[in-house]
Amino acid sequence: MTKWVYSFGPNGSDGREDMRQLLGGKGANLAEMASLHLPVPPGFTITTEVCAYQIKHGAYPDDLMQQVREALKSVENEVGHSFGDPENPLLVSVRSGAPVSMPGMMDTVLNLGLNDETVAGLARKSEDERFAFDSYRRFIQMFGDVVLGVEHHRFEDALEQYKDGKGYILDTELTADDWRELIEEYKAIVKADTGNPFPQDVHEQLWDSVGAVFGSWMNQRAKTYRRLHNIPEEWGTAVNVQAMVFGNMGEDCATGVAFTRDPSTGDNDFYGEFLPNAQGEDVVAGIRTPQPLTEHSREKNESDLPSMEQTMPEVYLQLCDVRAKLESHYLDMQDIEFTVQRGTLYMLQTRNGKRTAKAALKIAVDMVHDGLIGQEQAVQRVTPGSLDQLLHPTLDPDAEKDVISRGLPASPGAASGTIVFTADEAEQRAEQGEKVILCRAETSPEDIHGMHAAEGILTTRGGMTSHAAVVARGMGRPCVAGAGEIRIDTKSGTMRARDIELKAGDTITIDGGSGEIMRGRVPTVEPELSGDFATLMGWADKIRQLAVRTNAETPNDARTAVKFGAEGIGLCRTEHMFFESDRIVAVREMILADSAEGRRKPLERILPMQRDDFAQLFRIMRGLPVTIRLLDPPLHEFLPHEDSEMAEMAEATGLTVDEVRARANRLRETNPMLGHRGCRLGVTYPEIYEMQVRAIFEAACQVAEEAGETVEPEIMIPLVAIDRELKQLRELTDRVAAEVMEKHGRTVNYLVGTMIELPRACMTANHIAQHADFFSFGTNDLTQTAYGISRDDSASFLPSYEHQGIIERDPFITMDPDGVGALVQLAAERGRQTRPDIKLGICGEHGGDPDSIRQCQEVGLNYVSCSPFRVPIARLAAAQAALKAG
Repeated sequence: MTKWVYSFGPNGSDGREDMRQLLGGKGANLAEMASLHLPVPPGFTITTEVCAYQIKHGAYPDDLMQQVREALKSVENEVGHSFGDPENPLLVSVRSGAPVSMPGMMDTVLNLGLNDETVAGLARKSEDERFAFDSYRRFIQMFGDVVLGVEHHRFEDALEQYKDGKGYILDTELTADDWRELIEEYKAIVKADTGNPFPQDVHEQLWDSVGAVFGSWMNQRAKTYRRLHNIPEEWGTAVNVQAMVFGNMGEDCATGVAFTRDPSTGDNDFYGEFLPNAQGEDVVAGIRTPQPLTEHSREKNESDLPSMEQTMPEVYLQLCDVRAKLESHYLDMQDIEFTVQRGTLYMLQTRNGKRTAKAALKIAVDMVHDGLIGQEQAVQRVTPGSLDQLLHPTLDPDAEKDVISRGLPASPGAASGTIVFTADEAEQRAEQGEKVILCRAETSPEDIHGMHAAEGILTTRGGMTSHAAVVARGMGRPCVAGAGEIRIDTKSGTMRARDIELKAGDTITIDGGSGEIMRGRVPTVEPELSGDFATLMGWADKIRQLAVRTNAETPNDARTAVKFGAEGIGLCRTEHMFFESDRIVAVREMILADSAEGRRKPLERILPMQRDDFAQLFRIMRGLPVTIRLLDPPLHEFLPHEDSEMAEMAEATGLTVDEVRARANRLRETNPMLGHRGCRLGVTYPEIYEMQVRAIFEAACQVAEEAGETVEPEIMIPLVAIDRELKQLRELTDRVAAEVMEKHGRTVNYLVGTMIELPRACMTANHIAQHADFFSFGTNDLTQTAYGISRDDSASFLPSYEHQGIIERDPFITMDPDGVGALVQLAAERGRQTRPDIKLGICGEHGGDPDSIRQCQEVGLNYVSCSPFRVPIARLAAAQAALKAG
């Protein structure tokens, strides 16, 4: 019989930490904490396999109900309460738990097991009527929202109207009688919205809640989160049913969230917040202002609210002991949830905490220095893509700032943008290329798409562990939370800070490191990549086997890439140089000429410009290899479109405007992606490639003479499909190179290779390799030609393919292992059959994608090449790929 349910508690656990794929992260960690004899309320986990079964069959396994009954009976025995007993009721929580953390994405139900009878029993047992009826109204509200589909605001509106009528400010001011009245109103809302009374059968409540939590795996926000974080849909979620403990039974009770280290900076400070006399949802929802955990935090943030260290010193010391045990066991920074019930501490969750890239680096490096982990573990601890947070500018400390308000520094980094008040508007404006700041009273999981689209996030409520803060840190978005001075009015499209009113569309700047909110745009400065960053990258460089180059053709890009650790240029796209204003007229003259001789004259004017371009790159790279791709795009891309440009060309060439237009029209192609471009230009117009090769070798000789530098040009022939194309153009390259070197009396070591970007080139790589010193896989075009999809047009339908599960990931972002990846593998194997020492690299956008880099490691490529700002990401990803390969 399949085991669908795993129990955990003080008397032992069925599960273990390494069973997270089956039990989900939460269930596995609850079992592990119980095994460590930490104070975990007993419960049980329904496995992810049930979720998959239920999705596939539309029903639960036959033996699931019996296993749940047995597990529930075990919980009853451990706590001494009975589920549904009017005199001594057991209440439980029902929570999701995916194999990887998805904070706030799925649903939770607390206080389950309450009805009109058990609430009276809870009041008698706890000797606190107010607590019992407060718990009941919370249950109705949460169950109504999560399970019955009653909109959350219906309950909130009723509560706010009731408080206004009574003159109350805080929920804690409501008495037991107040909650009784509201409960009746809540039940009336349920009846009005669903047509049925609120369910009183506790077992019906339990199974409906389990079904709702499983169902939330497929809600839109969870789907969006999975897509953004590449989490497979088939993993499913587990469901955790756990005995309730109560942080809302009085002033000796509390609930809180903490991190064993600062998740923003990585400092070894206990970091968190708590609320006395509250339940856990109150902390993350931002309904009340949470209090600091430690005195250090209170002083640092200048809070006038007392800390837990001050008000509950004994419990605080217990929590510090738990902090130490969890870090020493998991050897990583933990994100923990806890409840204090009448002075007794209970642990409800631990998981590896979400953190900023800066914090991840510091924590990893500090743990190595403290002897907790090794360098290889440290390298594996940092997500490569998160480094992007560190590679972009921060606010210029010397710039003038018009600070209009402050909030909590919830996620570091700075961002400027126009104000938007809804997630939908953030997404819409961002799609149009606008930089926006999402400004909300508080965010919820439904805002995930807008948060991802925004440059930064500002909330007026919530603390350092609110939804906005946690999600922003995970996404690498700057966030200022809890800016209580600011009032947002979404109806009028305005927000007010003291006497300053701003409207949607106005520009603001936020600094997630200081909590400052500024009017207008504030200048930025480049980041300093030293300290922990340099230390960890040094460890990564010792581990990785793939070299990392950059795609660059401008001096600025080349210098940036060298600063980020690039080991050469893997792709210099010479056509980008042709568009410069000082040479485009000559380029157009060359294209419009109707003979080889006519083309040579403007090419002679272009040659010294290209030579200077290459010389600058050779100087910056200081002996590192530079791969230069000869002209690739179809010629019509360089031709004029406007009448004024046509007239300019007519004057320059001596042709009439009509003749210029006719020549341009003759060059236009039905499908230029598959037309007269790449090496086909070199075959039909060899004088173009001759000029470029001459410029490359003249620049190499010049730089070698100037500084005595070793220059290593690698000439790349694009879009080869037939081995004879490369043979012919290699002979041209060798001939021109020999002429230049003889003229200058210098020998320049160089390679000639090709960009493999067509399926036929992969199939015939063994023949092409006869004439190639290297292959560089142009996986952008290889993906286009393998799929028959234009990268420029695919955005109109690929998201629909992802949504429908036809493809898992956009193949232009991550290399498709079964198609494009298999073609790369085939070409590598066939190329090596002919030339065992052939150099193999990748220079498409995939060269900066961690999952694609792992595939490159598996194929055995020599290097990857990516954009300058992705060089550190590629260095770290290459190290992790080497470790995974063993």
